[in-house]
Amino acid sequence: MTSTRVAAIDCGTNSIRLLVADVDAAGNLTELDRRMEVVRLGQGVDRTGELAPEALGRTLAVTRDYAAAIEAAGAQRVRFVATSATRDARNRDEFFGGVRDALGVGVEVITGAQEAQLSFRGATGAVAEAHGGPFLVVDLGGGSTELVLGTGSVDASVSMDVGSVRMTERHLHGDPPSAGEIEAARADVRAHLDDAARVVPLAKTATLVGLAGSITTVTAHALGLTEYRRERVNQAELPVSAVLASCEALLAAPRAERTAMGFLHPGRVDVIAAGALVWSEVISRVATDVQAAGGSLTSVVTSEHDILDGIALSMA
Repeated sequence: MTSTRVAAIDCGTNSIRLLVADVDAAGNLTELDRRMEVVRLGQGVDRTGELAPEALGRTLAVTRDYAAAIEAAGAQRVRFVATSATRDARNRDEFFGGVRDALGVGVEVITGAQEAQLSFRGATGAVAEAHGGPFLVVDLGGGSTELVLGTGSVDASVSMDVGSVRMTERHLHGDPPSAGEIEAARADVRAHLDDAARVVPLAKTATLVGLAGSITTVTAHALGLTEYRRERVNQAELPVSAVLASCEALLAAPRAERTAMGFLHPGRVDVIAAGALVWSEVISRVATDVQAAGGSLTSVVTSEHDILDGIALSMA
């Protein structure tokens, strides 16, 4: 079957990621190159409403590196998708111009709903082979968190303005965060979850699937890894209690202790506490709603396949 070589770039609030893959007409994806760099594009956006010059510089430098890799791989189609931080920035045209100069394609600033659709498509392919739906896919980014419910397709989705960078900048300033800071952050996330639950019926969740760097980092901690191993993290199914315990441990750890964790990417050291807090609140809320409806949520699945895979598949 004829395949198309595609290059997908996902530029979020905290990281920019590249996937080069061959995709055939049946939707089969063969990964050739997958990269991630923490550039913190969303630095200060929640406070200032603009992309910081140094953040723009870091992001465009990596974009130029990705452009070279894409050209070397001979990709036929390229799609650059930007999410939360860019949606919020007044000076995003400067960013758009830099990306077009580097890659020759425009930036697509997608909505939370579009982000949810792409994440769901990317995440559920492999998970559905081993688990039953409905799936609640949680894509926890730096600036926003998407909740997507569905089985073969999306039934309901919502984007919440909570993420690891946004919650760190709003609330978690201590090392480690103080009890008051933690409680304020939890209250913020819970208020967003109350709103989200009016749109997405969380109680219908049969399989809870977590995506993106904060969640994969929590999973690595729960697995007891001394270095990050993608093949161990991908498709890992862990008890809810173990995941929540890891969330609490990461939230309580001082910066020096987090820095020494071999599985934790240096670019996530400053924001993993907030990411873990958001993930713990989502898990707890979903488990509570499922139980109230007469069900039981005992485990959580982590996927390394996410919006990047969804973007690549969209170009088939």
